[in-house]
Amino acid sequence: MSDQRGYFTADEVRAAEAELFTRVPDGVPMQRAAYGLATIVARELRARTGGIAGRSVTLLVGSGDNGGDTLWAGSMLRRRGVTVTAVLLNPERAHAAGLAALRNSGGRVRSEIGDPDLVVDGIVGISGRGALRPNAAELVATVDVPIIAADLPSGVDPDTGAVDGPAVRADVTVAFGAYKPVHVLAAPHCGRIELVPIGLRLLEPNLAALEPASIGASWPVPGPADDKYTQGVTGVCAGSATYPGAAVLCTGAAVAATSGMVRYTGAGAASVLAHFPEVIAAPSFAQTGRVQAWVFGPGAGTDADAQARLAEVLATDVPVVIDADGLTMLGADPSLVRGRCAATVLTPHAGEFARLAGRDAGQDRVGAVRALADSWQVTILLKGRATLVAAPGAPVLVNEAGGSWASTAGAGDVLAGLIGALLAAGHNPAWSAAAAARVHSLAANLAAYQNRPAAAPISATPLLEYIRSAIGNLRALAVD
Repeated sequence: MSDQRGYFTADEVRAAEAELFTRVPDGVPMQRAAYGLATIVARELRARTGGIAGRSVTLLVGSGDNGGDTLWAGSMLRRRGVTVTAVLLNPERAHAAGLAALRNSGGRVRSEIGDPDLVVDGIVGISGRGALRPNAAELVATVDVPIIAADLPSGVDPDTGAVDGPAVRADVTVAFGAYKPVHVLAAPHCGRIELVPIGLRLLEPNLAALEPASIGASWPVPGPADDKYTQGVTGVCAGSATYPGAAVLCTGAAVAATSGMVRYTGAGAASVLAHFPEVIAAPSFAQTGRVQAWVFGPGAGTDADAQARLAEVLATDVPVVIDADGLTMLGADPSLVRGRCAATVLTPHAGEFARLAGRDAGQDRVGAVRALADSWQVTILLKGRATLVAAPGAPVLVNEAGGSWASTAGAGDVLAGLIGALLAAGHNPAWSAAAAARVHSLAANLAAYQNRPAAAPISATPLLEYIRSAIGNLRALAVD
């Protein structure tokens, strides 16, 4: 079982392709890609229309190899009885061999999309940058049937997932040889991702996602010799008189994540104990007792007392998660965390990230989060539908949530508690942050869909109810 799924940049893929060309005859990689694309298009036709023969597909074809892949796939579909029409965006630069193959199979070249059952987007490949050009944008805007993208949706940056203007929004994207960053950073534009192997030999990725089954296999659960102390003791310093709910959500997440014990200190003790009587509350930081990790910041305030508590937490020799108000204080005084020997995880949203880094993350979110992690020598979790986790000198981990159900007040408090529990159990900071993000997003999806005919908006509180269900689902994958 692989622990991670790698995502490879355009340059990394081109390097792997160059190596492949030394091992196989000319044209073989394109034939492999085209066959895979044709197979998936045929499968989609059958699923959506009940058959293949007599159905109609229109190819939107640009120049270069991506257009060649699409034209060759069209010729293969034509031989299976599909009516295939190609619209050439740049006729003078169309792939000659692919175009000849399409015509020899009975495919047609026209200037209009027509009335197809499916459209295949072969406008640009991994060398494409920027939005669709006006003529391509006009064509794509007229499409009212499902689109299958060849390698990536045209108009979306392959390395950053940035969308600067008109772009294809595909129902299915057929990735050739390797997953690219676009497939996880711009998932809403890609739809379902299907990988077609073509024989690439790839190095270790610089961007990767933890496989769900591997998270389930490594999630801490009590063994026969464990007790409440050996399972990880999580300390939480969160909440205030103004925001007692933040303390409840953060502490509740640490409890739900199967910490052996959760210790709490802060102004929200009464509310925390009313919801979770198993939590050990202390009147001050000094009286909290020994913990294996601290979570600080949700609803904690930014006054002098809060600053003093943050300094106390950071002065410990255990891992610390800093969220919300704690990040605001760090933005004003980064020296509080720089040079710290124990692991530190910062969990900013986009606005908090800008305050920490001194600039917005911009279109290259992966590069931005990596740069801040290296500069501050901490682990950074940048929130978003595609949540990014960067540790100094390590590949960036990504979790694509599959939706935005967790985009609600208080959800970040829950995420911070989850990370703290995993750190207390002894996991490394990058894995803890990425695994917590996966459970967090899965719990949000379960809360949105459970016992409902369709997804419905949720608040942060139901996240706590579904954390253990989410963990159980991931562990079930590991067993299977």
